[in-house]
Formats: sequence, structure tokens, C-alpha cells
Amino acid sequence: MGKRIIPRARGKGSQRYRSPSHRFLGKVEYFPFGNMAGKVMDIQHDPGRSAPVAIIKTQDGKEILHIAPEGLRVGDIVNYEGEVTVGNVLGLGKIPEGTKVFGVETYPGSGPKLCRSSGVFAQVIGRSGSNILIQFTSGAVKEIDARCRATIGIPAGGGRVEKPWVKVGKKWHALHARSKIYPRAAGVTMNPVDHPYGGKSHRPRPSRTVSRNAPPGAKVGSISAKRVGKRKGS
Repeated sequence: MGKRIIPRARGKGSQRYRSPSHRFLGKVEYFPFGNMAGKVMDIQHDPGRSAPVAIIKTQDGKEILHIAPEGLRVGDIVNYEGEVTVGNVLGLGKIPEGTKVFGVETYPGSGPKLCRSSGVFAQVIGRSGSNILIQFTSGAVKEIDARCRATIGIPAGGGRVEKPWVKVGKKWHALHARSKIYPRAAGVTMNPVDHPYGGKSHRPRPSRTVSRNAPPGAKVGSISAKRVGKRKGS
């Protein structure tokens, strides 16, 4: 009897595949609606995120985590419903066209949901009735309620993907912090007991199509594909 393949073992939800949330700083969110202000107490690295996190503290002692934009420093004041400056949080309806934003809410009060990774932002491009049109770096355009809030600026750490890993150990430590498996062995290099593609000495090209009704352990590759490979001709 063969062993369970990794996708099946992952579904069990053991510690090997579970996200180590106990290492993370916490949830990034916004204060409730209202004209509030807070001071940036510190900017820290979060193992669960690609962008640094700013710790915001209000005068009454409440603390909250924000994704730190480029240019934000310790000691700066972050305002809600204030001026259109880097780090402030405003409703999309109050942000002028052409402004770069991140941490966009999907509905009023949802908290930051869109554009949260380092260097990823959206741009306000127009209005459609009571909604605001924002364009992502991919070119896609989304229509969102004008009452939804967003942070002005671009998340810090935008050049992260341009720096090469150089050493395998560095990438292993980075992915291990999020409980990601690295390096990953190809199925054709495994033994027959470990994977349906295993057991071939000369590594032939495996059959990549599999029936939709195949058992879970055999459902690997292209599942119920109509065609595989590049399309020939025009």
C-alpha cells in the first residue's frame, strides 16, 4: 500500500503544514470609524508578512498594527480622516484621483484586505456613482464602495523580489518561518510508494492527465484536462 501524497497529508492539518501563527505579531486592522490619531511607536518585522508592521498607539493607550508605508518613521502621527499624506487612513471617496493607496477595505468596516504585500499598491482612477474605481498593478480595475477606507502610500519593502536568494539556506529559513516545505522533490524522483509518478529509472515524461473520478491518492497532474501542452497552429 502506498503512502499518502503531500496534498492528502496537508489536508489532515497537522503541525507540519499548519501556519505558525504564534510567531506572528498580530492582526493588521483599522480603528473603528471616526476622526482618530495615533503615534508610531515602533516599526518591526513580522515573520508572517513581507512588509514591515508599524505599532500605532493613541492617546488613550489603545494599540493597533498597521502595514508600514514607505517614508513612515517612528514618532510620526497617523490620522484618520485627515490630510492626504503618507500613512494616513481615509475613505476612498475623499482620496483624489491618481493617489496610490494600499490596505483597501472590501466593504465598509472590513479592515485592510487588498494590497497588503510589500510594494503592492492600487491607484484611484475614477468614480462610478457612489463607488470608487481603483486599478491594481496587474491592470485589473475594481469598483469599491466610497465609504471603504485605505492607507495613503506604498507598503515598504518594495524591492524585496529583486534581491536574489544566492544561498539555499536563506530561502529555507525564510519559508520555514511560515511553515512552507522547501526544497520540494519532484514526483518522478520519488519511489513508487511515495508518488504515482515514482519508480522510473530513466525519468520518462509521465501521463499528466487523470480522470475526474480518480481516487484522492492518484489525483495528481492535469485533472480531467481536455488538452495539455501548447496549442499547435493558429
